[in-house]
Amino acid sequence: MDIQALKDSIPTSPAFVIDEAEVLKALKALVILRERSGCKVLYSIKSLPLSAVMELSKSYLDGFSVSSLFEARLANEVLAGQGSIHLTTPGIRPDEINELTTLCSHISCNSISQFRQVASVAQNQTSIGLRINPKLSFTVDERYDPCRLYSKLGADISDVLSAAIAEQIKGLHFHTVFSATDYAPLMQTLDKLRHFMGKRLAELEWLNLGGGYLFDQINDSSDLIELIGRLKNEFNLDVFIEPGNAVVGKAGYLLATVIDCFNSDGKAIAILDTSVNHHPQVFEYQRQPEMCGHDPEGLYPVILAGSTCLAGDLFGEYRFNQPLLVGDKLVFKQVGAYSLVKANRFNGYNLPDVYMTNGEQIRRIKQHTYQDYRQQWVTEE
Repeated sequence: MDIQALKDSIPTSPAFVIDEAEVLKALKALVILRERSGCKVLYSIKSLPLSAVMELSKSYLDGFSVSSLFEARLANEVLAGQGSIHLTTPGIRPDEINELTTLCSHISCNSISQFRQVASVAQNQTSIGLRINPKLSFTVDERYDPCRLYSKLGADISDVLSAAIAEQIKGLHFHTVFSATDYAPLMQTLDKLRHFMGKRLAELEWLNLGGGYLFDQINDSSDLIELIGRLKNEFNLDVFIEPGNAVVGKAGYLLATVIDCFNSDGKAIAILDTSVNHHPQVFEYQRQPEMCGHDPEGLYPVILAGSTCLAGDLFGEYRFNQPLLVGDKLVFKQVGAYSLVKANRFNGYNLPDVYMTNGEQIRRIKQHTYQDYRQQWVTEE
């Protein structure tokens, strides 16, 4: 991405920019992984359910992974019957089950009780499986640990074989990590699954290994390829993976403009026309997003702050080689996943315009207006 060209080409900010080249690079790497291992790849649209990204992705993948009725509707609209739709979520409303079973090719139920509810309606319209909790924690922060104590995510692995529904289960799903850069957790999880299930794995039709792995950042996938091949050959299973961040994480940029500068207790503060509310994971994880132009040795430190009244609306302290001035444009990078999809209009500040670039042309594909904000809050009497 030519950052200066991005700044020069986009007249207004804040703006969220998707680099098609980065998306395609990630997709092509996943295609190679699919070809070498025999797995099927689903894009987990909860990371960025932008239709332009979904349209770009669908010809490289086997379908989409979804987490709600609305996501399933959008996936169905984009795929138009040309791919799989896998759903897993803790919360399925009873009045949604019938439609979900018509939209989704696969549903991984979150609990044994949810399985009973869905199976009673499905009537072979969709392949019903079960999300399991393998009771293996790989995440230090329990807020993001699916296998934490008293977890709401998945049925206890030790309960699966003894459940009265065991023979009805068509497949198993698990998801145990977050932004993992090696396959060690996956290997341990599958070892435990094989220990519990044994030859019963051959009675299943599919196994979904979930997401949470940064497939594009793991240089050696030979162990994964061998493992998937073994699972397919030994148990005659379809094996799915469902990356999200690995597809769009590196492809997203957030363009902002400095709208005020001042000193506070001896430190420089720059107020931006964006906010952590346009990238809520900054606040949720209390982490500092990467900034184009930040120099750890720069002589001019400055705290980059969002424009809302929240005191903690801070991106962090960065260093530059020259002082920031009002009107300067800044670009946060690697913000493609879980940013725009979580963005909000706190304090009434507008959402970023959305752009896509193919390296030669930058085009705006979505703009939000006051009418969008008004429609959200004006009630009908």
